Amino acid sequence: MSGEGPDSIPTSADPRSKRPSKKRALSPTSSQAASVTALFAKPDRDIRVPPMMNPISSSSTSPSSQRVAAARRPPPEIISNVQGSSAGAGSGEFHVYKASRRREYERLRDMDADLQRQRDQEGFVRDKEERDRRDMDRTRRNREKRDKAKARKAVKRVVDNHPSPAVAQDDAPTAAVSATHGPRASATHGPRASQHHPSHHLDRVAQPAPVPATGLVIHDEDD
Repeated sequence: MSGEGPDSIPTSADPRSKRPSKKRALSPTSSQAASVTALFAKPDRDIRVPPMMNPISSSSTSPSSQRVAAARRPPPEIISNVQGSSAGAGSGEFHVYKASRRREYERLRDMDADLQRQRDQEGFVRDKEERDRRDMDRTRRNREKRDKAKARKAVKRVVDNHPSPAVAQDDAPTAAVSATHGPRASATHGPRASQHHPSHHLDRVAQPAPVPATGLVIHDEDD
């Protein structure tokens, strides 16, 4: 305590004391807030970011196993003394044999795991290429169908806006008949009559007008 009496306060809470305040266990939220505060306190300081690990290897093996595999020494090129399992159980050679066998088994297991990862990666790439090819083919066929539909609509629109000369010639006699007979004839007969008797109107239009006779004309006179 900083002093005697009822007004005494803990030494750590006394502003005159240089003793650091007691620290309590931080929650995850307060710990993250403290880290962010420390980072913003010195914005010009360089932050070291660890390199990104291989996604295939990281998904297949844990970081601890990767560190162990990286720290494992490669097998020796030449083995001068080969121990066998027939060594005595209490001798040191038997333990040397067990250690070398364990290292060899680990090396073979790592080789098999690497080969399996390589095969899985190749299979994934092959399947992805096949899916992409099928998607591209389907997209190409759909695009061709859309282009054909657009072309048909464009041709139909042009034909509707600009009829062909043959259709115009077929409609010309009907227009001539309507002009010759006048609106009363058109109203009397109507479109249905012209549809039922098109040859009658064509014959009347095709007949030539009477031509007056030329030359000597004799008139009979009754006395």
